[in-house]
Amino acid sequence: MSDMISADLVDLDLSAETKEAAARALAERMVTRGRVTDLEGFLADVAAREAQMPTGLDGGIGIPHCRSEHVTEPTLAFGRSAAGIDFGAADGPADLVFLIAAPAGADDAHLTILSALARQLMNAEFTAALRSVGDAADAAALIRGEDPAPADEPRAGAEPVGESTGGTAGDATGGTAGVAAGDGPGDSAGEESGGGESGGEGAGESGRPFRIVAVTSCPTGIAHTYMAAESLENAGREAGVEVVVETQGSAGFTRLDPAVIAAADGVILAHDVAVREKDRFAGKPTVDTGVKAAVNRPGELIGEVRSKAARGEVTAAGGAGGGGAAGADGATPVGRGGESGEGYGTRLRTWLMSGVSYMVPFVAAGGLLIALGFAIGGYEINKAPSVMDHFVWTQADSWAALLYQIGGVSFAFLVPVLAGYIAYGMADRPGLVPGFVGGSIALTIDAGFLGGLAAGLISGAVVLAIQRVRIPAALRGIMPVVVIPLISSAVVGFLMFVVIGKPIASAQEAMTDWLNGLSGANAVLLGALLGLMMCFDLGGPVNKVAYTFATAGIAVSDPSDSAMKIMAAVMAAGMVPPLALALATTVRARLFNAAERENGKAAWVLGASFISEGAIPFAAADPLRVIPSSMVGGAITGALSMAFGATLRAPHGGVFVVPLIGNPLLYLVAVAAGVCVTTALVIVLKGLRRPVPGATAQGPGGGTDPSAPSGAKQPVAA
Repeated sequence: MSDMISADLVDLDLSAETKEAAARALAERMVTRGRVTDLEGFLADVAAREAQMPTGLDGGIGIPHCRSEHVTEPTLAFGRSAAGIDFGAADGPADLVFLIAAPAGADDAHLTILSALARQLMNAEFTAALRSVGDAADAAALIRGEDPAPADEPRAGAEPVGESTGGTAGDATGGTAGVAAGDGPGDSAGEESGGGESGGEGAGESGRPFRIVAVTSCPTGIAHTYMAAESLENAGREAGVEVVVETQGSAGFTRLDPAVIAAADGVILAHDVAVREKDRFAGKPTVDTGVKAAVNRPGELIGEVRSKAARGEVTAAGGAGGGGAAGADGATPVGRGGESGEGYGTRLRTWLMSGVSYMVPFVAAGGLLIALGFAIGGYEINKAPSVMDHFVWTQADSWAALLYQIGGVSFAFLVPVLAGYIAYGMADRPGLVPGFVGGSIALTIDAGFLGGLAAGLISGAVVLAIQRVRIPAALRGIMPVVVIPLISSAVVGFLMFVVIGKPIASAQEAMTDWLNGLSGANAVLLGALLGLMMCFDLGGPVNKVAYTFATAGIAVSDPSDSAMKIMAAVMAAGMVPPLALALATTVRARLFNAAERENGKAAWVLGASFISEGAIPFAAADPLRVIPSSMVGGAITGALSMAFGATLRAPHGGVFVVPLIGNPLLYLVAVAAGVCVTTALVIVLKGLRRPVPGATAQGPGGGTDPSAPSGAKQPVAA
């Protein structure tokens, strides 16, 4: 720890008025020490982390932090502000600001120290000492855990960072609280636990305290993960509750002992990324929330899980109350339905994106198969008889009909999958059955995608309402298998068939008629708008809204000409950002560092394949130059595509489906125009930027390039 912070990394009179200015002031000290090689690149990484979730904490603390390729070694900088700086905490500005910089490949030992500091910030005596210290060297020593007092008389609140109290502070790789085992100071709960009782029922019986297991995790895995753990453990001690925490941080994690999980009476999942191996916690009362909730209101979460246990509310097998990113040990793609502090709009967007993320593969597979069928057999292939009745192995038309009919079957799943996984995002697995049923009804009554959206939201709401009802213990076992699917499907079916289905079908028909009537200037303006949306967040929610709008129009057996023009414009605009950045790194390589030039090579393929996320590394590192440039080029491409009348029946494929595009040459002209405009804008804007002192990005000739921007981040899933 002695190398991570020193007096010259401390500013006891931080005069910054905004969080950006505060981060810059502290980061400049790191640059002076040679700990940060590219100031602007590092600050871009800090801003990207801040955009994921505010780093302000109750109690007047701000902890901006990130992993960055521009950090040479783990470093801390500390600033104290008299006026306070807004870092997004609910209780107001922060007067204590810690800037935590970790290298992209920081080792476990360094991350252990950083996580221990995060835990110390939950210590009121520690923060009080920081507010009263009068010398920068003393402040740095306090943070390092050093004290001029004798070793056997440590200063109050100055527990050495990196050493553990009760087995907690230094446990970055596992983070399992020593409280549960009774080895933490003041841990009477652990002493009374009686050890090996198993089973969650009967909490409080036989004189033992209530037992909770918890998991904490945050996007960076450096600060909030461990602060949440410390906060839960402290609140548990105050409430006389045993709390055992598994911290799934950057340094890895040590799984909770299965016996500890089995003996727990409740579960708290405080996370902003996927909870790994979440099925371990199934069948227990569970509170699923964001990591900041555990930092700011741990007592409420403990009370909530105790209330759920008293009511007998448990999670279904395989769904411990929430999720995470798709593909992480079976977790749901929605992560979580949203903690109570989030607005309804944020949660609604998350639920809708859950359905869209599962729908897109069906769109891509079905659309490409249908497009190939048309390419081989012509547009009359949609009138071919079923291949079950007529299939000749040697005839191309039979193979075309086969591809078309398989694609049609895939397309038939779009609305049910959309509805089913919107409900899944809201209510986990119990939402699947009513969601799929409601989506299928939407198809039956010609309510289309609007009907699927409504069915998914209604299904999730109905399941959540049923789960709030107190159920006798004898019925709990059949709830997820029989009772919830039965009641929710009946309610959703009634609403879709009898109450809201017809108005939604009318709205869907009106939207279709509007699309069919688009022509001239209106069509060009729509193409420009869709191009802007496709390039605004590069695979994010706004991009997905435009893409879903386009695919909704062609997800029928006989799409209109206007719908196919919209699909062509959307795909063309989505190809522009990665292709443009790839071209920019080729023609003006000196404006980009080595990592970005390597990403530029991959962006050629990603852009050609219609994967907009290929531009994310560049946008994350330099958003103010890359994103507006991309939006201008995307708008031009979308408008030109609509003006040229290009059509597309396939919802994906990029240049590989150009033979299936109507007016393919003009379509490529539209793409090329947008790419050239974006490339030119990026080069001009980057060329106007002042060189960054201390930056040493290597130029194409092997020299150093002081103007090189930040290193790239890895693309995220669409």
